[in-house]
Amino acid sequence: KAAMADDSEKDTGGGVSTFVSSLTFNVVVAAVIFIAFAILRPRFKRVYAPRTYAVGKERRSEPISDRILAWIPMVLSVPDDKIIERVGLDTYMFLRYMRSMFVMFVVLSLLSVVTILPVNITGNGGAKGMAVLTMGNVDPASKKLWVHIVFFMVFVAWVLWNIFGEFKVYTRLRIWWLTNPRHANKAGASSIMVSTLPPTLIEDDGRIRAMFNMFPGGVRQVIVNRNCSELQDIVEERDSLAKALEKALTSHAVNCEKTFNKAAKKGATFKEPKRPTMRASKIPFKGPKLDAIEHLSKEIAKLNKQIAEAGAEENKFKRQSTAFVFFNKQIAAHMAAQTVLDYKPFSMNSVSLDIRSDDIIWSNLNLNPYDRRIRGYISLAATIGLVITWTLLTAALSALVSVEKLSTLPGMKDLAKSKFFGIFTGIIPSAVLAIVMALLPIILRLLLRLEGTPRRSEIDMRLLNRFFFFQVWNVYLVTIFTSSILSIAGSAFNDPSIILDQIQQQVPSSATPILTYVLLLAFTGAAKEILQVVRLALRYVLPLLFAKTPRAICNAETPATFDWATSIPMHSLIFLMGFSYSFIAPIVNCFVAVYFGLFYLVYRYQFLYVYNDSNWASGGLSFPVSIKQTLVGVYISEIYMLLMMVAKLAKNPNIDGNAVLRVIFPALVLLLTIGAHLYINDAYMPIINYLPVRGAFEIEENPKIATTYPDFTGDGELNGPTLADSSTGSTPENEIRKRIYAVYGSLVPKKVIDFVLTKIPSLLHPSKRSPKGDSTTEDLVSEEQASGELEPGADKDASTVDDGLPLPMPVPHHYSEMADSKGNFEEIIGAKRVSGNTNILSIESAAQPHASNIAEPPASPTKQEHRDSQFVGGLAPVGTTTGPSIHSYDSKTELRQRRTHCSAQQPPASGRRKSRYDMDGTESLVETAFLNPALRAKPTCNIWVPLDNHGICNDVYDSVRSLGDGSIRVVSRDTWINEKSKVKVNVEFDPDVSDAEDTPSLSAKA
Repeated sequence: KAAMADDSEKDTGGGVSTFVSSLTFNVVVAAVIFIAFAILRPRFKRVYAPRTYAVGKERRSEPISDRILAWIPMVLSVPDDKIIERVGLDTYMFLRYMRSMFVMFVVLSLLSVVTILPVNITGNGGAKGMAVLTMGNVDPASKKLWVHIVFFMVFVAWVLWNIFGEFKVYTRLRIWWLTNPRHANKAGASSIMVSTLPPTLIEDDGRIRAMFNMFPGGVRQVIVNRNCSELQDIVEERDSLAKALEKALTSHAVNCEKTFNKAAKKGATFKEPKRPTMRASKIPFKGPKLDAIEHLSKEIAKLNKQIAEAGAEENKFKRQSTAFVFFNKQIAAHMAAQTVLDYKPFSMNSVSLDIRSDDIIWSNLNLNPYDRRIRGYISLAATIGLVITWTLLTAALSALVSVEKLSTLPGMKDLAKSKFFGIFTGIIPSAVLAIVMALLPIILRLLLRLEGTPRRSEIDMRLLNRFFFFQVWNVYLVTIFTSSILSIAGSAFNDPSIILDQIQQQVPSSATPILTYVLLLAFTGAAKEILQVVRLALRYVLPLLFAKTPRAICNAETPATFDWATSIPMHSLIFLMGFSYSFIAPIVNCFVAVYFGLFYLVYRYQFLYVYNDSNWASGGLSFPVSIKQTLVGVYISEIYMLLMMVAKLAKNPNIDGNAVLRVIFPALVLLLTIGAHLYINDAYMPIINYLPVRGAFEIEENPKIATTYPDFTGDGELNGPTLADSSTGSTPENEIRKRIYAVYGSLVPKKVIDFVLTKIPSLLHPSKRSPKGDSTTEDLVSEEQASGELEPGADKDASTVDDGLPLPMPVPHHYSEMADSKGNFEEIIGAKRVSGNTNILSIESAAQPHASNIAEPPASPTKQEHRDSQFVGGLAPVGTTTGPSIHSYDSKTELRQRRTHCSAQQPPASGRRKSRYDMDGTESLVETAFLNPALRAKPTCNIWVPLDNHGICNDVYDSVRSLGDGSIRVVSRDTWINEKSKVKVNVEFDPDVSDAEDTPSLSAKA
C-alpha cells in the first residue's frame, strides 16, 4: 500500500504539470484563433456571413459592422422568437439547451467553489498535487462529507426541475411548429410514408385510399413507389454528361475570350481556338479523339429522348411495397402514424411522418421486413465489433503516452523528466483521440444506411444515440479511466478486499484527464468551430482550382451545414464529464461552464450567420434525445456518489449512523431520478412525437393560434391569453419580460422571476441604445467610396427616389448606353458593399419600375446576335425584380469594363424572377412531390454557360441547341467573363427554374 501511495503521489504531481501546461497551451491557441477570426470575419463574408445573402430573404441576418467585437453584442441581442423565425425550432432548442447548461454550470461552479472545494482542500486525507482539490482528500470518517451529499442532492433536483421546465416549453413550441402555416402547408406535413404494403394493396390505389379514408378528412392522393432503377441510371448519366458539356462550353468560351484579347493587344487577326476534344471510351487513351461539344450534345439528346419515352409510359415500371398517402387534414396523418394498420406480422408496420422527397433514400424503400431485420442484426454485430476495436485502439493510445510506458523505452527516460513532457501528455492523447473518433460517424452512417433505413434524417437521429454511446464508452470510460481501471484491477487480483479502497483513491485522481479533455474542447474546440479553417480553404482555394463552370461556382457558394448527429453527443458527453465530477473535483465545473459559454456564443453566431440548416427540420426532435443523454450523465454521477460513499463507509473504522445515512441518501436520489425519468417518458414523449387531437381541434377552431408566437413559459391553454394579449398590451416592458421568461423560466420558478422584477424594475426598462447599434450598415464603406470613384452617401441616395421607393433593378452585368449615361455602376443600382475584400455587392430589388429614373435603351440591330432573348449575358431587364442578389467584381477596372462592352436589351417579358434562395424549404405540388426522382426528371436539360464579350461562341451555342433537337437549352443569364478571363456569376440565379427553361435562341437575328 505504501508503494501505491508513492505512485499516487507521483501521478498527482505530474497531474499538476499536465493541467497547467494544457491550460496555458489551450488558452494561448484559442486567443490566437479568436484574434484571427476577428481579423478575417469582415474580409471573408462568403465564409463568415453567407446567411446575410445566401438564404431566403426572410431568413437572413442583419449585416455586422467591421469592428472587431461588433459580432458579440449583435448575436446576443437577437430575441428568441427571431431565432426561431430565422433558423428554425431545431436550432433554437439546441441553443436553448446550450444556454441552460451554461447557466447551470456557472451557478454550480460558484457554489461548489465556495462550499465543496474548501472542504476538499482541508480534508486531511493526505493527497498530493491536483488530488488535494478532489473528494479523495477528505477523511472517510469526516462529517464534512455531508456537504458533498447535500450539494449533490440540491443540484440533481435542480437539473430535474430544469428538464421538466424545458419539456413544458418544448411541447408548446412543438405544437406551434407543427401547425404553423410555414410547416403545415407543405405536402409532407399531412402525409405518411407506409412501408411493407401487402401484395393485395400494392396494385390497387383505390383500396389504399378506401382504407385510409377512415381517418378524419379522408385521403387527398395516394402514390405508390415504382422501381425506376434503370431510368435512374439513364438520368444520372444524362446529368453527368450535361455537367461535362457545361465544362467544355465554358472552357471554350474562356479560351475564345483570352485569344481575342491577346490578338487585340498585338493588333493581329483573331483565329478561333480549337474546340475541346474527348474520347468516347471510359478506358483512358482508348478510341479516337472526338469533338467534345458535338459528341456530348448528341449523347445528351439520345438520353433525353429515352427519358421522355420512359416518362410517357409510367405504368411499365413495377410497383413497390412503399406508398405515400396524402391526407386532407394534418391530424389524420398523425393518427394514422399511431395506428396498427394491418393484422399480419410486419405488414405496414413502418410509418413515417413529415416526409421530404430530398430526405428519402429511394433505394431502401423496397426491402422486405425480414431482409431489413437481417441487415439490422448484421449492422448491430458490426457495431459491437467496432466497439471492441475502438476500445483496444483507444486503450493502446492512452497506454502509449503514459509516463510509465514511455520511461521504459530506450532513450526516453530523460525525456519523461523534461518540462515539455507535461505538454505532450496533456495535448497529444486528446488530439489523437479526436482524430480517431472523427472516423466513427462515417462508418456508423454507412452501417445505418446498409440496414435499409429509408430516410437520411432517420439515420442522423439514430446516429445521435450510437455515437453518444461510443463517446461515453471510448472517450469517457476507456480512455480517461484506463489507468484507474488497470490499477483497481491489478490490486484486486492480489487482494479483492481493497477494491473499494482503490475506488475512492483512483476515481478522484482521474480528474486531471477530465480537465485536459474539457480544456482542449472548451478553448481550442470553440475557437476552431468559429474560425473554420477547412471551410475557408474549401470556399476560396478549391473553387479557384476546380469550380470552373457557373453552376460549380454557385454550388461552392452554398452555406455550410451543421453536423447535428455528431455535435449533440459531444456536448452531452461534456455535461456527463462535468456533472459526474461536480462533487468529486469542483474545479471541473468552472471549465465546463467556460465550455458551454464559449460554444453557446459561437453557435449563436454560426447559426445566425453561417450555417444553413434547411435540410434538418425535425421540429426539434433532437432535443428530447439531448435530454435523455443528459439523464445518462445524471445517472452516472449518482452511481459515482453512491460508490464513493460506500467506499468511504468501508474505509471508516468507526461505522455509525451518519456513515450509513451518507449511503442511503445517494441511493434515494438515484431512485428519485428513475421515477422522474419514467414520468417524463409517460407524460411528455407521446405529446412530443405526435400532434395532440385537442391541440388540432383548438387550432382549427381558432387558426390565429398557429400564427401567433406561443408563450415561452408553456403555461395555460393553447387558446388562453398570452403576454401579448394582457391588459397592458404588447409593450417594450412586456417584450423584455417575455425574453427573461424565455431564458430563465425553466431554471427557476416563474414566481421567483416576477419577485426579482418587482424588486428591480429597472430590468424591464428597455435600453435607450438600439441593439442594432453595432450592426447597422452605416459603418460599411464601399470599395468605390474608399477609392474615390463613388461619393460618400451616393449609394444611399441612389437607392431611393423621391417617393421613398427603391429604384428598379438595372442591368447589373450589362454595359449599355444606359449605364454610361448614369455614370458609376454602383450609383445606378444603389449597391451596398457586403464584404470588405471579396467585392460582393448586395443590390436591393425594386418593387415597381420607374421609367423616369432609367430610360429604356434602344435596341441595336448590330448587337442582336449577342443577346439572349430576354436577358443579355445573364442580365435582368429593366423593370424586372430579382430580389436581393449578389454580384462579384474583381476590381474597379472590371466595373468600367462592364460599362463599355455590353449591348442593349429588350424590355422584360415577365415579372419578378425568384432567387434560388427564395425557394428554400418549398416543395412541388402534391401530385408530383413524392414521385420517384427518376419519374420527375425532365426530358430536357439547361446548360448554364457564360457568353464571351464578343459574340464568338454564339454559333457554337446554337449548334448545341440544334444537336439537342430541342431538348437542350443553353442559358447564359447572370454569368459573364471578366477582364481577367475568369467566369463570374450571380449566385442567386437558378438556371433550372421555369423562366430559364423558356429561353429562346441566343442568337435570334434581327
